[in-house]
Amino acid sequence: MITSYQYRLKPTKEQIKIIDDTLNMLRCQYNYQLGQRFEWLEQNRCSIDRCSLVICHIPELKDKPNRFSQQASLTQLKKDRTWYKGIHSQVLQEVPKKVEIAFDRWLKGDSNGKRSGKPRFKGKGQYKTFTYPQFKKEHFQKDKIILSKIGTVKIIIHRQIPDGFDIKTISVTKKADGYYVTLSLEDKTVPTVKPDFDANNIVGIDVGLIDFIVTSDDDRIAAPKFLRKAERKLKSAQRRVSRRNISSNRRKKAIQKLGKQHKKVADTRKDFHFKTANNLLKKYDVVTVEKLNIKGLAKTRFAKSINDAGWGQFISILTVKAENAGLKVIATNPNGTSQECSNCGQKVKKPLSQRVHNCPSCLTSLCRDLNAAINIKNRGAHDLKAQIMSSMRSL
Repeated sequence: MITSYQYRLKPTKEQIKIIDDTLNMLRCQYNYQLGQRFEWLEQNRCSIDRCSLVICHIPELKDKPNRFSQQASLTQLKKDRTWYKGIHSQVLQEVPKKVEIAFDRWLKGDSNGKRSGKPRFKGKGQYKTFTYPQFKKEHFQKDKIILSKIGTVKIIIHRQIPDGFDIKTISVTKKADGYYVTLSLEDKTVPTVKPDFDANNIVGIDVGLIDFIVTSDDDRIAAPKFLRKAERKLKSAQRRVSRRNISSNRRKKAIQKLGKQHKKVADTRKDFHFKTANNLLKKYDVVTVEKLNIKGLAKTRFAKSINDAGWGQFISILTVKAENAGLKVIATNPNGTSQECSNCGQKVKKPLSQRVHNCPSCLTSLCRDLNAAINIKNRGAHDLKAQIMSSMRSL
């Protein structure tokens, strides 16, 4: 079993300077190695239908930079730029790995074939995390942790590491309100939780902007709108930043306060998502949700409200917690869940402004969101039955 715990660090002023310098040097190396890959791509690509092979001169193709070739160049880097010796070698070797992941996801896509956007060069302050891929457990004792090239740093232990778990990797992250360390823990003796659920204890949920979720049992949770409620404070903090002189200390302090305000909104939203997911999984064994294109929806005129709701983060948390508990989350086709009658299946077209579903065929009248939640539940039950039948045939 693999899990992760995050703790807050309390570094000294000297240690803060070392961490900040390390992040800045890693950022520069990230940009340099990403630039190498862009340069290789630009020099080695040619459109066959637009370039004459007879007239044009074809330059000698260069070897493609990869993770291992860029890691091998780090030895010479430390000779040419001696200040890089202040960074642990394995921390520096993680940079080419990050570059390769970002570059390959752009060109090839991930394991599901889904491609990401073109990776960007990171500006000052945008590189926030570095990782130690190997860590000795004895370097973490009581309220202190030993970080190579940084020293012994005080750490706030708000919960103890479970017995039997070994620390595999650690990551140091700079956030708006301070520095944190994330421990990746593993215990091979703890088995992976196998699915053990009651297929009949199922619920469908419809996410929305007025009600955050409406269940097929007509339970409703109002959308908390954390960003909307904090807009006044955020606007005031942003105004202070814009009024300060560039590169002044007062501007840096204003930016820090603005970052803390944004982090508070994000943390409050995440806490709400965890509590909502816990309450659902305590009551139901199977939760059915719509497989929404959230990125596409976030480009509409409702972008701010959709991002404020954080549907993607909620569904991700719900899925992970269900897997850890041996329960099930099913994503179904969202097409027509609001238009289709949950009682007779008749399609009843209605604009988004119409919040009540009135079926002319069976005379069913109920809330639009409740009607959608029932349809989501029915589709999820059908998909779950098909999955169970398929697994039984394979046995």
